[in-house]
Amino acid sequence: MALVITIASGIAPVDRVDWLLENAVPVTFLLTLTAAWRHLRLSWPAYFAILVLIGIHGLGAHFTYAKVPYDEWSRHLTGHSLNAALGFKRNQYDRLVHFSYGLLILFPLREMLWRKASLRGVWLAVLAASLVLATSSIYELIEWIGGEYLGDDQAKAFLATQQDPWDSQKDVALAFLGSLISLTLHAVMTSAKISNSRHATSSNA
Repeated sequence: MALVITIASGIAPVDRVDWLLENAVPVTFLLTLTAAWRHLRLSWPAYFAILVLIGIHGLGAHFTYAKVPYDEWSRHLTGHSLNAALGFKRNQYDRLVHFSYGLLILFPLREMLWRKASLRGVWLAVLAASLVLATSSIYELIEWIGGEYLGDDQAKAFLATQQDPWDSQKDVALAFLGSLISLTLHAVMTSAKISNSRHATSSNA
């Protein structure tokens, strides 16, 4: 399904070269997951998180991150500008993608570490969040290196900095924030399950 979404996003994209560049890493990741299917099968929530992330990314790759017309859609549907309501002075879709990366990819990363590295508790949370931080930073390095060898217009589409000198740092920070929120939600849900289980046990007794 994720590959179908990726292919669909490539139907008449705004910038074909940018679409190819944006999808190099996600497609490699999906092919790796497919190849590892026999050795590592994740839970359906983990795969669903990956699917949602691919969908969010695919929309950005189709339009280029800096040109996703979410504000036009907002004005068409509600008659109001989302950017004006939230005080945005730039297209913020790329920020959404990086935040969503941390929020969603944390689930499969945490599950992989739990199964393959036998980590538990605080160390599992710390390493999972650290992997989000590391992979986000690596992607920003890839963008920097790629941008050095692209033409000006192509580099602008690929990097989507929109003249923000701190764009890379903000992207990494948002991904890390997303991972921390994801870990917090997981801890709350786990605590609630334990509490409900204890309550059910005491009631049966």
